[in-house]
Amino acid sequence: MTRSLRNALLATELPGIQRPAYDRAKVTPGIVHIGPGAFHRAHQAVYVDDLLAQDPRWGITGISLRSPDVAEALTPQAGLYTLLLTGEETRARIIGSIAGVIVTRSAQAQAIQRLAAPETGLITLTITEKGYCLDEVGALDTEHADIRHDATHPHQPRSAIGYLVAGLAARRAQGLAPPAILSCDNLPENGARLRGAVLQLASLTDPDLARWIEGEVCFPGSMVDSITPATSPALREQVRTQFGLEDSWPIQREPFTAWVIEDMPRAALPDFASVGATITSDVAAYATAKLRLLNGAHSALAYYGAALGETTVAGAMRNARVERYVTTLLRDELAPAVKAPPGLDLAEYCATILQRFGNPAIEYTLVQIGSDGSQKIPIRLLATLNDNLAAGRPIAGIAAALAGWIIFVRQFAKAGRALPDPSAAHLAALANAATGRGDEDARLFMEHSGLFAPELAAHSGLRDAIAQAYDELIKTTEKTAGRRIGQDAA
Repeated sequence: MTRSLRNALLATELPGIQRPAYDRAKVTPGIVHIGPGAFHRAHQAVYVDDLLAQDPRWGITGISLRSPDVAEALTPQAGLYTLLLTGEETRARIIGSIAGVIVTRSAQAQAIQRLAAPETGLITLTITEKGYCLDEVGALDTEHADIRHDATHPHQPRSAIGYLVAGLAARRAQGLAPPAILSCDNLPENGARLRGAVLQLASLTDPDLARWIEGEVCFPGSMVDSITPATSPALREQVRTQFGLEDSWPIQREPFTAWVIEDMPRAALPDFASVGATITSDVAAYATAKLRLLNGAHSALAYYGAALGETTVAGAMRNARVERYVTTLLRDELAPAVKAPPGLDLAEYCATILQRFGNPAIEYTLVQIGSDGSQKIPIRLLATLNDNLAAGRPIAGIAAALAGWIIFVRQFAKAGRALPDPSAAHLAALANAATGRGDEDARLFMEHSGLFAPELAAHSGLRDAIAQAYDELIKTTEKTAGRRIGQDAA
């Protein structure tokens, strides 16, 4: 027998399922979250679910700027959903911290009112990098269509930045103290960049408002971490058959989770430290460690593993050649380029990364991780590469990842599939001009892909290392890998 998620269900016996440890009727909505997708519901909303057991003032109202899908799934379930923590054993938990979701397409005024409500003490965001509407130097892109609209129609915003400005304007008009605004996206210096974007848009519409925001509103930075695959029909079926719950949108993640938040006392944030978050004055050090070690190794694994015919992270880690490659890369090239923040043991962190990658319960595809390489590679791998070249450290592992990326691009072109990348057309043209020879293709992509600064593109030692790895990978399994990548992309 299966049961639908409803508030009444929480009062019944649910063997093997953790339920909210608080009375949802006593919760007030103190947090507004823009972008209530899977990662937010697997991460921040879980920390809040723990917090509500001791402080019921911090319930979450979600605001969806685009799709109504989350609202349509969660509204009949009173905001409840199932989280599966998947590792050596699978644990189920019902999360109750989200009270509701507002879809701006049909309830714009309601969204602004909630942002400006007196009880709203914190606004959080997971909107991906694109949602910040930033230009190539990290400032607000004033030519972005949504930003141009919001600058001339401040009370009818379209962008997340526009909604923040509209909500703060309404808050100021009421004479209320502002909420703290916390970015939870993987964006370098996310707090500072969000603050700059909000100030820039506000200055275009109301300079007095911009001055008020500059003096009164706190924008702490943060770093978030937990592997959260997309929800699949198989996950819904697992929740139904294993735990007896009918859930329109369950989610899953690995057991590991981390949330590092900038220590900004004036922000008056909820007591997230009491439920496991790290509060620090140096978020950047944690973010750099994560970016260079976890994200760098993840991208390298994706391209190297895909070139050898693997399709998932866990599957690739069962390949002894890939496991040995990632272990060596972390130890010899990535970790030496990271300065550990206080309290973070790099050797232990790298061991945890390898354990997480090998989790057989997380079916994370290499194509998913390898997507958007033109944006990810410069941040995740090339910064470390530059440091290693300057310091005379090894670069063979990063060169192999770059060789794998070139093969990855060529595999999509050969399969006739669209590469999941903003520069797909340009990269496909390069792939079609490639010859399959390491020296020629390494030069072609280094000089014309747009990823490499001129001095790096001209580095003969790097080109030789990429070419050597490229020839070795192609010689082993490019034919098999190309066929499987083509299937994955379908």
